Amino acid sequence: MKIDIKELSENVVKLIGDHWMLVSAGERGAFNTMTANWGGMGYLWNKPVVFVFVRPERYTYQFVEKHELFSLSFFAAEYKKTLGVLGTKSGRDMDKMGASGLTPVFTESGTPAFSEARIVLECKKLYSDMISAENFIERDILEKWYGGTKGDFHRMYVAEIVGCEVKQDKNE
Repeated sequence: MKIDIKELSENVVKLIGDHWMLVSAGERGAFNTMTANWGGMGYLWNKPVVFVFVRPERYTYQFVEKHELFSLSFFAAEYKKTLGVLGTKSGRDMDKMGASGLTPVFTESGTPAFSEARIVLECKKLYSDMISAENFIERDILEKWYGGTKGDFHRMYVAEIVGCEVKQDKNE
């Protein structure tokens, strides 16, 4: 069921941090997905937005870079093991979709998502920038997550939430 994003009643910190999400981009026949738990949702530039982080080394990166839209798919707890596999295997090396058992679906705009997801956000890129060592105020984070100044930094994407679909609870 499509809803206005302002009607989403989930705890987004728990949703992203504990339940994780799939970041997916591409088109029919050529797409990829990756598990992520770094990101957030909010309101910026008078728009509902998400921000997510993708390392250039990830296969999904090229799809996010190439396409204007991407999706974030959120799942029930029983999919955590599947999301773990999708976060550790590369679509360059194997058929992640086939191995995952998830069913790809596409939004009206052609953005990939998954039928098993309980929440799907379709997102339009507004801004991106590389994380850089010199901008860290808390230097311990730089050391812990990037191994210092020679780390493999993420690209941050800020994207407008242009669509939100939520599966209705069977008890409703």
